[in-house]
Amino acid sequence: MNKTILAASAALIAVSGAAFAAQPANNSGGWKAQRNADMTMADAKAKSDAMFARMDANGDGRIDDADREARQQARFDRLDTNKDGALSPQEFAARGDRMGRGDGDRAHRGHGMRGGMMRGGMMKAADSNGDGAIDKAEFDAVHTQHFTMMDANNDGTVTAEERKAARQKMRGMMRGRERGTDAAQ
Repeated sequence: MNKTILAASAALIAVSGAAFAAQPANNSGGWKAQRNADMTMADAKAKSDAMFARMDANGDGRIDDADREARQQARFDRLDTNKDGALSPQEFAARGDRMGRGDGDRAHRGHGMRGGMMRGGMMKAADSNGDGAIDKAEFDAVHTQHFTMMDANNDGTVTAEERKAARQKMRGMMRGRERGTDAAQ
């Protein structure tokens, strides 16, 4: 497999997000139950729609740098509790406390994204028309492609085993990429 295909595959998995691959749209039963639940294309579509709505911070129907900046500003505003335009050591420390309790903003943790992939390769791979933004159709296409890739037996449902296999395959590909080798050659 050449490096271009490897990079595109890595970007496809990354743009879909670990949450998409790990759980169905139904939020009942806790994350462990969700992780083991089957996911249909309808579940995946609902998850995709919710994810796009969260990422499209300014509501213009596109995910681009303006949305990233808006999310960053919103995170800063939540941390800046006294609204003085700066983070005191206490405000910064409170950020860690919220993360430890599980009610902090997860987006800043990166979920394994390395080397600016969120703004670089992942965005470029999903941006099929090259306009510097991901519109809803592009986003949906990536999610549909990701679901189809995970649905190894093509039965229209992704099982916990299929999700696990897809995660393991992606980890292997990412490790190969980090080492500068093509793991699938």
